[in-house]
Amino acid sequence: MNTPLEKRPLTPDSYFEATDDHRYKPTAHVSGAWDPDEQHFSPLGGLVVHALDRHRAAGADTGLVLSRISYDILGRLALDECEIRVENLRPGRTIELLEAVVRIAGRPVVRARAWYLAALDTTAVAGGRDDRLAPPESLVPWRMSDLWPGGYIASVDVRPVAPPQPDRTTAWISTPLDLVAGVPVSPLASYLALVDTANGIAVRQSPTAWMFPNVDLTVHLHRQPRGAWAGLDTEVTFGPSGQGLTSTVLHDLDGPVGHASQILTVRPLPGA
Repeated sequence: MNTPLEKRPLTPDSYFEATDDHRYKPTAHVSGAWDPDEQHFSPLGGLVVHALDRHRAAGADTGLVLSRISYDILGRLALDECEIRVENLRPGRTIELLEAVVRIAGRPVVRARAWYLAALDTTAVAGGRDDRLAPPESLVPWRMSDLWPGGYIASVDVRPVAPPQPDRTTAWISTPLDLVAGVPVSPLASYLALVDTANGIAVRQSPTAWMFPNVDLTVHLHRQPRGAWAGLDTEVTFGPSGQGLTSTVLHDLDGPVGHASQILTVRPLPGA
C-alpha cells in the first residue's frame, strides 16, 4: 500500500497532475517531439522514478540507492492519463530489484526495472573520470524548439557547452516546471526526468526527414546526482541497417555521475 500523497499548493506549471495514488494526467508540457498527441518519454521516465520512490517509502527504510534503471518502451505513449504499478521482484537488505509498469488505457506501454544497492562509505577507493563541464550560468541558452516541436522541448532550458554538432553535443538541461503538481518529488526523479532529452541534442539528420526514436533508455549511476541541472555529454551513431545508438556521460555540477544509453530505430519519415 502506498503512503498518502503529500500535498502542496497546486500549480499549472507541471508535467503531470496526480489523480489518485497510482494515476497521473499529463499536461500539455509533456507533448512529444514526433507527435504532439504523444508523450515525450523524458518526463515519464522521471515519473516512474517518483512511483518507485513512493513504493519504497511505504516500507522500511533500507538506505539503498537507485544505481541502475532500464526502461523498455512497449508502444505508443498517448497523451492520456497513465497508471503506474510497482512490484518488488527481489527484496533484500543490501540489493533490491523493483519493477514498474506504466499502463495507458489499460495497456502496458513502459516496463522499467530498477536495481537499488547499499550506500556505503567508499571514499577511500573512489576514482574515475573527474572532468567537470563549464557551469551552465556561463553559457548561452539554445532554443531547441527551433529544431523540435512539442510542449516538452519548449519547456526546457538548454545550455550547450559548445555549438551543437550532428554527432556529438554536450549541454546542460534544466526546467522551471514541477514534475508532479502539488507533490514533492525526489531530486533523482527530477534529474531522470531530463535524461531522455539526450537523443534530441546531437541530431545527425533533420527530424523533418528522418525518424530516430529510442525504444529504450538505460541509466547507470556511480553517484547520486545533485542540483537542478542535468549535464549530457552525448554521442549519436547511426548504423547502416536501420539501428542507431545514443550514448551519454551524465553530469551534475560536481562532475560525472553515470552513463545513459538509448537504442534507436532509424527510418525515413513517411512522405518526406
